[in-house]
Amino acid sequence: MAYLVAAVVLLGVLCVLNLLFTLGILRRLRTQPAWPPEPPFALAAGSAVGEFSVTTTTDELVTHDTLAGLVGFFSAGCEACHDLLPQFIERARATERDQVLAVVGGSDDETVRALAPVARVVVADLLGGPVARAFQNTWTPALYLVGGDHRVVAAGVRVAELPAAGRAAAKR
Repeated sequence: MAYLVAAVVLLGVLCVLNLLFTLGILRRLRTQPAWPPEPPFALAAGSAVGEFSVTTTTDELVTHDTLAGLVGFFSAGCEACHDLLPQFIERARATERDQVLAVVGGSDDETVRALAPVARVVVADLLGGPVARAFQNTWTPALYLVGGDHRVVAAGVRVAELPAAGRAAAKR
């Protein structure tokens, strides 16, 4: 009987220690920066988009001067990009096609086919390509809303982070 009491007391002490360690870990996690870190958007709201000139998959020329509206950067093998794609397409459907630019990195024909009906699509290097350099973009997925003055209205990694079309037009 004494062994049983000792075992129960030992188990109770171990449970209390485990609880204290867990609470200590939770307290430390609250003081740590968010993970994953916020994406490094070099161009914040109000920043001018750099000069560029690219040809889309349908041989349309897109330049700094013809760019205004929704811009999305997606890469092959990026799970977050594939998760974001339906929301981006839904937002793009509510926008004129010439006001949407999708930059796809890598060989991802499925993503290109999904975007083609609603956006001008460019297949390019996402780190050294002309559009990526113009936006100073190093992150995917990355979304930008560009005003008629070729300045960034908003940037984010979720469609919900971008203002609605009416509010974006008011900022132009």
